[in-house]
Amino acid sequence: MDSAPHSLVVGGTRGIGRAFVRHLAQTGGKVSVIGRREVTESFGANVRFWRVDLLAEKKLASALAEIVRAQGKLDNLVCFQRSKGEGKRWVEEIATTLTATKQIVDALTEHFNKSGSIVLISSAAANLVCDEQPAGYHVAKAGINQLARYYAATLGPRGIRVNTVSPGTVIKDENREYYQKQRRKLAAFTRNIPLRRMGTAEEIAGVVAFLCSPAAGFITGQNLLVDGGISLLSQETLLQKLPRCPPPIYI
Repeated sequence: MDSAPHSLVVGGTRGIGRAFVRHLAQTGGKVSVIGRREVTESFGANVRFWRVDLLAEKKLASALAEIVRAQGKLDNLVCFQRSKGEGKRWVEEIATTLTATKQIVDALTEHFNKSGSIVLISSAAANLVCDEQPAGYHVAKAGINQLARYYAATLGPRGIRVNTVSPGTVIKDENREYYQKQRRKLAAFTRNIPLRRMGTAEEIAGVVAFLCSPAAGFITGQNLLVDGGISLLSQETLLQKLPRCPPPIYI
């Protein structure tokens, strides 16, 4: 019997998702990846890709069934996907982040091994307003946190743990060149983050891998914020770090 763990990664062709697939490829086990894009990078013989549009519900359901038939029952499910804003932004944000995640989890609940881990990727925008993101993104990420708590409670008796990870702004393949050119913005991040540097996609992948591992076997229903500590600082503290900012007046 094949005892190698089987992980399904949704949205694993870009950004942090791709970094996580690379991590899994190096650590062994079977890896199934769902994404919208063609993949040219070679991850190794243990990684297989399915090109699927998550908004096509019937095609998604068919792909999920095929993955289980081809690769076996799951040990881990990680959902990185998000809408890219094509078409009706609100509708697509909710459909891609929330509806598709629910469809995937519901379809696969019966296809986990005796125990398993589900990790959903959230955001600080679930609790704070990030003006570079639309309303649908905020609502969808807030919904993901509650969806994870719901599934943690209802799937716990099956031995399935469900957690969320909320990354801060990190360096990844898609934005590395941008930050290399935007030296002032990079310096601002470095100055304000308590750890005095930006995180990387690989570091977020490592946190996700931890939540999928036996080391996190008694953790469920939690949101792990991975932002170098910037969320610890008050808005007033961050404002004081701006150039020529006058001292605060406390009443």
